[in-house]
Amino acid sequence: MRKKLVFRTHSIQRMFERQITEEDVRNVLNNGIIIEDYPDDRPYPSKLLLGWCGIRPIHIVVAYNEDDNEDIIVTVYEPDNTLWMPDFRRRKE
Repeated sequence: MRKKLVFRTHSIQRMFERQITEEDVRNVLNNGIIIEDYPDDRPYPSKLLLGWCGIRPIHIVVAYNEDDNEDIIVTVYEPDNTLWMPDFRRRKE
């Protein structure tokens, strides 16, 4: 059974502000890599994914609700190169 995709209001607002489409989000979910894991997040464990839309890096925080088989998009953003290493996989110290 395929996972249901749920967008939190915050993620929709950020996508609109940052001109990131649902297609961009799906692309990152399907092809991105996990760069941080938050197993203790509540109410559901979550992960930070990095993906690329052309030359544009995109970070997505996604939580997984196992009971309802849902991927919940918490937030979506283009990482700030002043906060992230050039590969956008690690935060600067």
